[in-house]
Amino acid sequence: EKVEKIAIPMHGRMVHSIDGDLSFQPYGKEDQAIYSVSRGELNACLLEQAEDKFGVKLHFNWKCKTVDFESSTAHFIHSETGEEKSVKADLIFGTDGAFSAVRSQMQKTRRFNYQQEYIPHGYRELLLPANEDGSFKLDKKALHIWPRGQYMLIALPNLDGSFTCTLFMPYEGKNSFASLEDDDAVDKFFKEQFRDFYDIMPDLVQDYRSHPLSDLVIIRCYPWVRNSTALMGDSSHAIVPFYGQGMNSGFEDCSVLDQLIDEHDHNWGQILSEFQQKRKPDADAIAELAL
Repeated sequence: EKVEKIAIPMHGRMVHSIDGDLSFQPYGKEDQAIYSVSRGELNACLLEQAEDKFGVKLHFNWKCKTVDFESSTAHFIHSETGEEKSVKADLIFGTDGAFSAVRSQMQKTRRFNYQQEYIPHGYRELLLPANEDGSFKLDKKALHIWPRGQYMLIALPNLDGSFTCTLFMPYEGKNSFASLEDDDAVDKFFKEQFRDFYDIMPDLVQDYRSHPLSDLVIIRCYPWVRNSTALMGDSSHAIVPFYGQGMNSGFEDCSVLDQLIDEHDHNWGQILSEFQQKRKPDADAIAELAL
């Protein structure tokens, strides 16, 4: 219920042709939708729920340096003070993202398989602001896509009337990030390729330059478990975002783990072993689908 308050239903994709024609493609039946939600708002909601409802103690600004899998001890350093401390635990879950420190430590253990694959494309975000009265400049009930073959622009609605937009494009070649080196090239490219977006986007070049160019990586590894330490989410199976299921895959890790806790009555050796065996094929499948 809390997430629904910060989520916007999108009932289909709105495809924008190069000529400006619009084509609405429903995602399902009339009452079905996918949801646009702010990552920051969602993170805050989840943290508040963990803290207020379950009494989880949150410690910010502590960076994991290493993990001792034999003693289940994690070593941390404070990002501001430089203070270091070690914490011994019954269980450790490395949910620290695509460039996980916990996984990095696992890579040094015996017979650990690891593959990191960068695709030829990167992405850069843009922010399409709301109208002066706070209304949306595009239909808020759709995920907007400007498909152009080897590159595309997408836009998802935010609660404040703005849209978070993302340009996915190859790094090299004719229409690529390398070809948009100067401001005139950026202006000309958007004007020719995304004209209806260009016409409603103020300060286009300035906004383009203010957001960093980011990479797209696929992470595959196995095993995900060393004794009482387990990898979950992006640390074990980071994927490209085109299927829109990366975060949901992390949530599914949690729901599968939850079911196994019930099935095996907190027998953690059995739970963690079965967890990685059950989730690995699905993680590989969603990585292929996303690509």
